[in-house]
Amino acid sequence: MIGETARGRRPSDDGSGTIWVLAITLIVVVCGLIGMYRGLAVVARHRAEAAADFAALAAAGSVIEGESVACGRAATIAAANGARVLSCRIDGTDAFVSAAVAVSSVVPGRFTAVGRARAGPAPSGGR
Repeated sequence: MIGETARGRRPSDDGSGTIWVLAITLIVVVCGLIGMYRGLAVVARHRAEAAADFAALAAAGSVIEGESVACGRAATIAAANGARVLSCRIDGTDAFVSAAVAVSSVVPGRFTAVGRARAGPAPSGGR
C-alpha cells in the first residue's frame, strides 16, 4: 500500500510538533534579544546626548575663566551623568562638547554611544 514502510506500518510523525515549537520559540527569543539590544542602544544614546548637553552648558557658563577651566567643569558634569568627555572646544563664547556613554550588553565587545552639544549665548540675528 501507499505510505507504508517495508514492515507494513506507516511512518511516524511523533515529535515533529516539538521541533516546530522549539523553532518558533527560538525565533521569538532571538527577535526579543534584538529588540532589547536596540532599546539599550537608544537609551545609551539619549544618556550621551543629555550628558553632552549638561556638560556644554557647564562649559559655556565658565567660558570667561578659560578653556581649561570650562572643559574641566564639562568633564565633571559629564562624569556625574555617567559619561566621559571625548572632546571639548571653546570658540568665542560657545562651548562644543562631545560625550560618550558605554552601552551595557552581554555581547562581547565594547560599544559606546556618542552625543554632541553646543551651548552659548543665543545668536543675535536680525529681527
